[in-house]
Amino acid sequence: MTWLSILVPVYNVEPYLEECLASVIAQLPAEGGVQLLVLDDCSTDGSWALMQRLDARWPGRLQLLRHARNGGLSAARNTMIDAATGDYLWFLDSDDKLLPGAIAGLRAIVQAHGPDVVLCDFEVWRERMRLKHRLRGERHRRSFDGPAGRLVRDRGALLAGMLMTGELHAWSKISRRALWGDADAGGLRFPVGRYFEDMATMPLMALRADSFFYEPRPWVAYRQRGSSILATMTVPKALDQSAALLPLARALQGRPELQQGALRLALAHQAARALTGAMRHVSQRRPEVGQPRPQELAERLRQDFRAASPLAPEELARAYLRRGWWLRRRKFLRWFHALPAA
Repeated sequence: MTWLSILVPVYNVEPYLEECLASVIAQLPAEGGVQLLVLDDCSTDGSWALMQRLDARWPGRLQLLRHARNGGLSAARNTMIDAATGDYLWFLDSDDKLLPGAIAGLRAIVQAHGPDVVLCDFEVWRERMRLKHRLRGERHRRSFDGPAGRLVRDRGALLAGMLMTGELHAWSKISRRALWGDADAGGLRFPVGRYFEDMATMPLMALRADSFFYEPRPWVAYRQRGSSILATMTVPKALDQSAALLPLARALQGRPELQQGALRLALAHQAARALTGAMRHVSQRRPEVGQPRPQELAERLRQDFRAASPLAPEELARAYLRRGWWLRRRKFLRWFHALPAA
C-alpha cells in the first residue's frame, strides 16, 4: 500500500532540485509505500532535463509529471493532489529539503495514532548561517502553538495553534488525502492565480480534520531566498495577502469552533498580521496614473480585516493589552489607522 505521497512542484529551480529530491530518496523505506511525485510546471531553465536525469539515476523512485502550460504553484499542487495515491499528502517545495528521520518519524506517528493532520517544526536554511540567525532561533522554528506529542481531537485548537504562530505553509502539515476530496465534487484545492495560497488553503484543510498530532521537531529545512513572495511585494500580492483569510472566516460562520476564545483571538491576530504586511507595502507605494490611490487601497485592507476578524479593532487592541502584548498592540493600531481617507 502507498501510505504517503510527497508532492514536489518544480519551476525554474535547477540549482536546488537535486538536493531536495536526494533528501527524500535517502529516506525512502526499502519496503516501499511512499510515492514521490515531481511535476514540472513548464520551467524555462534546465529543471525538466535534470528531472529526467535524476529519474534515470534513481529508477522507479520518481514519478514525473509535466504541465503543457505554466499554471503556477497552486495549479501544480492541484494536479499532484489528483495524481496522488497515498493515504497522506506531504507538500514539499523544490528548493527546500527533508531533514534526516522525517519520513520515519511521520511513519511512527501514523502507525501509532492515525491522525488526520500531522504538524512538524522546521529550520531556516541559509547558505551562510550567522550568529544573529542562530540567536533568532532559526535552527528550530515552531509551526504550532498548542499541545505536542499526543493525539488531539479538537478542531478549534488545531486552527488556533496554526493561526497564532502564523506559520501556515503547506510543507509543515501532512494531511490525509481524504480531507482534500474529489475536485469534481467540491473538494478542497489551492486557488489558482492567487498569491498567499497556503494562507488561504491550509486553515480550510484543518477545518475538515477531526484529529491532529503536533511533533515539535524540525522535519523540513526551509531555504531562505531573496526572491520570496514577501521580499518582492506588489499591490496584487498585498491585496491577496489581505484577503487570504476571508474564505476561512466565511466557512467558520455559525460553527461552534468560532465560540472558542483562543480561536477568536488567533484569527483576529492573524488578520491583523495580514493587514500590517499589506498596509506596509501600500503606504510605501507611489501613486500611478489610473491606479487606485494609496488611501483607497488602505480602506480596502481595513475592510478585509473587519470581514476576516471575529474581533473588532478595539476588541483586539484590548485583548493585546490584557496579555501585555504592548508592541503588538502599538504596531497593529499604527498600521490600521495609517493612510486615512483623503
